[in-house]
Amino acid sequence: MPMTPDRSSDREAPDRDDVGGVRRLPLPGARGAVARSRVFTADALLDWRWLPTADQDRQEAAQDVLLLVSELVANACVHTSGPTELTLSRTPERLRIEVGDQGRALPVPRRRQRPGRPGGHGLLIVDRLSTRWGVERREHGKAVWVEVSAPATPGR
Repeated sequence: MPMTPDRSSDREAPDRDDVGGVRRLPLPGARGAVARSRVFTADALLDWRWLPTADQDRQEAAQDVLLLVSELVANACVHTSGPTELTLSRTPERLRIEVGDQGRALPVPRRRQRPGRPGGHGLLIVDRLSTRWGVERREHGKAVWVEVSAPATPGR
């Protein structure tokens, strides 16, 4: 039987902020960053009602969000010294995901994939699953961000 992570400690963690539909998770380094980010994001999606069990469209949208978070955090782990922070911000229309890191190099999508070689698909996935994405330079690095449209609310 698969183990379910105990999220009670995450719900009380001081790094969780939900002021104005914004949550931040400090990520000091790469170790365990993807897993922590996925749990943090899943909790936010549950709280924001992006994960009701009976709505297939919302479930698919939530899985896409978790994949996007995984890709952005993994890219920061592989191509920089690791992510520094994950920020989720929502409005009724969209969700914005930002992953900050201390790297100066901007991400560049690969134009051609190398057959038989792993990797290089992350930004292609980001491009396909997001409404839009980009990079913001920051004083101590950058933030790669994506936006996705909120799933339709039943009855609207």
